[in-house]
Amino acid sequence: MPAWAEPARAGLRVAALALLAAGAAGSGQAQTSDLVSKSALRVCADPAADPMSMKDGSGYENRLAELFAEKLGRPVSYTWFPMATGFIRQTLKAGRCDVVMGYAQGHELVLNTNHYMTSAYVLVVPEDGPLAGVTTLSDPALQGRKLGVIAGSPPATHMARHGLIGKARPYALVVDRRVESPASDMLDDLAAGEIDAAVLWGPIGGPLVKRDHPGLKVTPLINEAGAPKLFYRITMGVRQGEKVWQRQLNSLIRRNQSEIDALLTEAGVPLLDDMGARALDVGQ
Repeated sequence: MPAWAEPARAGLRVAALALLAAGAAGSGQAQTSDLVSKSALRVCADPAADPMSMKDGSGYENRLAELFAEKLGRPVSYTWFPMATGFIRQTLKAGRCDVVMGYAQGHELVLNTNHYMTSAYVLVVPEDGPLAGVTTLSDPALQGRKLGVIAGSPPATHMARHGLIGKARPYALVVDRRVESPASDMLDDLAAGEIDAAVLWGPIGGPLVKRDHPGLKVTPLINEAGAPKLFYRITMGVRQGEKVWQRQLNSLIRRNQSEIDALLTEAGVPLLDDMGARALDVGQ
């Protein structure tokens, strides 16, 4: 743009901001909140992220969406897209849907709600095997054992620190879940005796074990020393700037936390306190 045009451009920008501010003041909410549907809970979701979200509605995030839709008095509608590069850009940012049901706290691509659960990576072993009492990756009982781990995930750093990577079996981190399922493959390999233990994100591993592998034991890794941390707070994600919608969801989370906890516990998700220091005892 030529230099002579910049003052005019600046004036137009100021005028536009003034109009936006006036409009927001008149409506009592941020302009971007107009993008949020008032007729349906529009969810951005992966169609094959078992056990979290599934196109057939069987995932626990689907049930969480149904709970929130009921509280809002709206039906659920979905925009399906694989949870990979471009997911937020093609769904939430494109205005095709209004909320991602599960997103790690602090991620800059979305505006996070308050967290509705805290969970951790877990160690999965045969419940009647020699590793059933192991609670940390530093346990000498794991030396010489073959552990499955998602390549590049935070527990891999701890495994390397304790000399467990040399015999580890890596599973892919980024895949199209419609055709591949590394977590399910890992648990199948564990059940078949091809690996001695599996290290998985708890909200994936816990429900898969409860549903498909009742002979396996799930232990949250809450006693690991050093970085990186292995517990994370999970929120819902909305578009940046949509503070009114964020506050509405925050209120629903606060008022329905016991129902949320019960839903997640029934699914098999290991729940921790906010600091990731102990498991929550959630009544059924």
